[in-house]
Amino acid sequence: MKEASGELNMSVVIIVAIGAMAAFFYFTLWPMIRTNMNQTANCSKAICNSCPSRNCKEVDCHMKGDTSHTFKCVWKG
Repeated sequence: MKEASGELNMSVVIIVAIGAMAAFFYFTLWPMIRTNMNQTANCSKAICNSCPSRNCKEVDCHMKGDTSHTFKCVWKG
């Protein structure tokens, strides 16, 4: 009976650990991944200003027809 109880306790520990890792991914990592994907998608559709120098890393961009809302995108040359 002790062995069965020990195995049950280990199963509960594993299930709780998997649940904690899933919660960490869902509430911490997934929002960062989703934000990055949305920003990349917006930057691929955006109209960007040209780079004034050769050392640009980011440029100001806006969506077509909406020049009031600007955001930064990585300069890809």
